[in-house]
Amino acid sequence: MARIARGHLIPALSILPTRSCLSANPSPFASRPHLAAVLGSRRRFSCSSRLSMSLKAGIVGLPNVGKSTLFNAVVENGKAQAANFPFCTIEPNVGIVAVPDPRLHVLSDLCKSQRAVPASIEFVDIAGLVKGASQGEGLGNKFLSHIREVDSILQVVRCFEDNDIVHVNGKVDPKSDIDVINLELIFTDLDQIQKRIEKLKKGKARDSQSKVKEDAEKSALEKIEQALLDGKPARSASLTDFENDAIKHLCLLTMKPVIYVANVAESELAEPANNPYVKEVMNLASELKSGLVTISAQVEAELTELPSEERTEYLKSLGVSESGLGNLIRATYGLLGLRTYFTSGEKETKAWTILAGMTAPQAAGVIHSDFEKGFIRAETVAYDDFVTAGSFAAAREKGVLRSEGKDYVVREGDVMLFRFNV
Repeated sequence: MARIARGHLIPALSILPTRSCLSANPSPFASRPHLAAVLGSRRRFSCSSRLSMSLKAGIVGLPNVGKSTLFNAVVENGKAQAANFPFCTIEPNVGIVAVPDPRLHVLSDLCKSQRAVPASIEFVDIAGLVKGASQGEGLGNKFLSHIREVDSILQVVRCFEDNDIVHVNGKVDPKSDIDVINLELIFTDLDQIQKRIEKLKKGKARDSQSKVKEDAEKSALEKIEQALLDGKPARSASLTDFENDAIKHLCLLTMKPVIYVANVAESELAEPANNPYVKEVMNLASELKSGLVTISAQVEAELTELPSEERTEYLKSLGVSESGLGNLIRATYGLLGLRTYFTSGEKETKAWTILAGMTAPQAAGVIHSDFEKGFIRAETVAYDDFVTAGSFAAAREKGVLRSEGKDYVVREGDVMLFRFNV
């Protein structure tokens, strides 16, 4: 007998669903002029063939660049120590935050849902790296292993002067800071790749199929090795899809997408382009095919101390319309090539995260594997059409509710009701 998946009782993630952080834009992924172009609209995660419910973004940076201050602000009640000391954060701190999306509450109100459950991103505060981390300096090996576990890297770069906050290298120099971290990641990958190449040379494929895979991996490793020796990240190597799949199991650090987070002073938040340090980071991000977000960690920290109704006024006084948190989450979402679809019913309205290009059965599988295995069809309506109609029943009457099969590629904002049989 066919079953319907809509207002199900799948346990939700622990999140911080504060309405105050929601953007006024109808879509959380609307373009932002100050975001640099990122690596493409579709990206597979580095170490997993299956989309996890909790996306991980690692926040890294040299000591005293504002990394832990930003993390504390992002999770609002984070417990990372934001002290003026290089290694105040030894164990990674983790916080799960809601992805801003006003569409969720519109759907929840229309369906009179008991609760609204946003999509979420897990931010990991990874302790400050220093030069020589790949050889263990500054507890570097431990820090680098934590980076390996995340899906994307947010590299906080200091773009402000403050004599009271000591820079680990004695002066503010964004290019030098970026080079230090990138080179440590490159050295780590290079060591791993060279060991892997030697192991493949000594081994012998069990059968023809294994040989094809090993040949693809060897080819990919040689291309990546040359890129790393040239001081470029592994993601800059031109690989075929087959080669990409062949080296995915290595979880290379420089294959991970990067967003540079230019941390500016409060007074420069409204016009960051006037900051020469930000210009430098912008040029480097473009050169390295990475994303860029400008943020003031101190402002974000101050916002958490204010009542929600006072935050907008405070931001207006600084000459900006919204906090950097929404931009940071949107940039992370966009960098990983993610999309959102919704399920909505009386029990709950929920936002689900999928990879761009996923089919209806794959999207159903994000809710539960049984939904994918027993998929029959998906009753689907675009978000705007659903809002206009007001309900699934009205959407069906107006002819905008579609019955989609196994080959349907889910679109951004689809509102879906899955029919499945197990």
